[in-house]
Amino acid sequence: MARLRARGSQWCVLVWAVLALAAGLAVPAGLGHLRGTVPELPGSSSARAAALVVRGMPRLGTEQLVLAFDSPTLRADEAPYRRAVAATARAMAAAPGVGQVLTVPDTPRVGPHHAYLIFGARGDADARQRLLPVWRATAHHATVGASDGRVTVALTGGTPVFTALRDADLRDLRYVEAVTVPAALLVLVLGLGSVGSALVPLVAAGLGVLVSAGSLAALTFLLPVDSMALTVATTVGFGLGLDYTLLVLLHYRRHRDHGLVPRAAADRARATAGRAVLWCAAAVLVTSAALLTVPLGFVRTMALATGLSTVVTAAVATTALPAVLPRLDRLQEWGRVRRGRPQRGRWERWAEHMMRRPWPYLLGAVAVLALAAVPAGDLRLGLRVDRAAIAHSAAGAGLARLERDGLADITLLALPHRAGTDPVDTTTLVDALHDDPRVTTVGAVDNGNDLTVVTVTDRLPVDSPGARRLVHDIRSLAARTLPPGQPVYTGGPAPTLADFVGALRSALWQVGALALAGSLLVMLVAFRSLLVPVKALAMNALSTAAAFGLLAWITRNTAGTVNLAVPLLALTIVFGLSLDYEVFLVHRITAHYRADGDCRRAVACGLSETARPITLAAATMAVVFAGLMATHRQDFRQTGFLVATAVLLDVTLIRLVVVPALMRLLGHRNWWLPRPLRGLLPPFPAAALPPQRPAPPVPVATSPAHPQGDPL
Repeated sequence: MARLRARGSQWCVLVWAVLALAAGLAVPAGLGHLRGTVPELPGSSSARAAALVVRGMPRLGTEQLVLAFDSPTLRADEAPYRRAVAATARAMAAAPGVGQVLTVPDTPRVGPHHAYLIFGARGDADARQRLLPVWRATAHHATVGASDGRVTVALTGGTPVFTALRDADLRDLRYVEAVTVPAALLVLVLGLGSVGSALVPLVAAGLGVLVSAGSLAALTFLLPVDSMALTVATTVGFGLGLDYTLLVLLHYRRHRDHGLVPRAAADRARATAGRAVLWCAAAVLVTSAALLTVPLGFVRTMALATGLSTVVTAAVATTALPAVLPRLDRLQEWGRVRRGRPQRGRWERWAEHMMRRPWPYLLGAVAVLALAAVPAGDLRLGLRVDRAAIAHSAAGAGLARLERDGLADITLLALPHRAGTDPVDTTTLVDALHDDPRVTTVGAVDNGNDLTVVTVTDRLPVDSPGARRLVHDIRSLAARTLPPGQPVYTGGPAPTLADFVGALRSALWQVGALALAGSLLVMLVAFRSLLVPVKALAMNALSTAAAFGLLAWITRNTAGTVNLAVPLLALTIVFGLSLDYEVFLVHRITAHYRADGDCRRAVACGLSETARPITLAAATMAVVFAGLMATHRQDFRQTGFLVATAVLLDVTLIRLVVVPALMRLLGHRNWWLPRPLRGLLPPFPAAALPPQRPAPPVPVATSPAHPQGDPL
């Protein structure tokens, strides 16, 4: 890559310009095909129940949606109100994709101005989402026309609620961009010293975000892609883009300061920083690939979004940026806010100080991280519908009305039996459910052939712990009261969510283990060392645990529950970013060690050379993810806090204190590799191979670049 010359650079710029244009056209077209995050678990009891109901009672639909009526002046038993409900029922029965329309019986808790219709919605998740505008318009026109505007109606249920969350995500994404881009620009101006220099990584990262979002938008025509994936792709792409382009830019500026002409400096930056960028990207790809093992569509989509953003941003940093840097050489001096380039003197003094006193700093930093990690054991994980984010939507208002009136959820028990036999005897089960104070209504119906369905309406919000307990109790009660050997499948929002939460909890440990194993393998190959990867993973785990502990402490007095998707996503992002900074730092330390075999000098030089780019990259990354805290979605705010906190802890305590101190204490043992592994791992290039034995101590002249001191 470093041998690319002017003609190749011109073609490179042209290719990226075409990709940016295509992405700009794809993004608006793809936004209309985004879907909300639908909690479906293939093969689960809830999925099997839905399939049985669709096959045996197709008029009940794939999903049951609710029309919630309200009037500020009319009572539900008045004639105009009843005419509006009846007219809406007739109109909906004739609408496309609608099965049976039923009136929900009145209960003592239903408000006097409220009434409800339930109808079966046919089709898969994408088909139901496409038909939502038709259903809303049909219900609205029928209700308003029959009541002269005195009665209103809101369509609610799973698909309307998740579609409202998707719309809230897109609004928040535009707001986050408006907040984070100026904030990141300010950090870059202060860190790089000029507006021109700050614009270079910002525009390069923006190019990566545009192409990533365009690619993801194009995939919406082939695969189900949810709005969370777009948010992940945008945030991760922008953060990684700033990280990678900053590394290349700072290498370019250093080579220019050493007297190289712009083209030679760009080629050298591509050859040196590009290698580190590719290893960093490989680390993020490995950790995000662990999400592909989770049998949940939206988790795999997040893995796809993260991997796609990583590949695109790494490609921008290693191809597009070096191609245009020589042309932007003069731009970097525009809008200078300070004279000259910042010197490394203070970082060198810090590195020399660390090399003389490693133990106090190591123990102090580990103690702080361990103390912050203590509350992590109290982290309460769950999956909640973010009602605050959709409170002003019709679906959110209808959901709140249902929950106040004790009609929060409908559970279906699908009881298949042999064709032509009598319906399943559900008398004991129905009577027991009638006596349950959590249940509002219960009934049973048979299709006259091979399926009996028990419908249970309860007053517990579908995402509450009480709803999950009720689902467990219903399943246990059915097993005890139904005929022996009778298959039972429970479907509906609460059972679906309960199965979904169970799968996420199981996946959390699986993803964590795979991310650790994959990261260990990548760093083993990258550094041909066993202790460096083990140390890096231990430190990553400590900083991640500290960030989770701070999140648990924050949510204890605020939200209470942390969305299960947050640790899944954060594990991959935080581990990937931590490995980025590990590669940045250890890459330079290893290069110095291979040059002269002096571990103490290598650690000091590597730390002094990388401290500034690491802190600047981490500051911009923290700003990018902190921007998520300005959204209305609780899970996005939690993700933003967690990642921003983990990044700041990682760069201040891990990379600048713990890692250098540990490497100083371990000395030449840092690069120990068991003999059996030496033949399995690919060799380093001959020029980069370390000496077979540590080089003898050489007197080191005191200079800003090489702190004085004896080798370990």
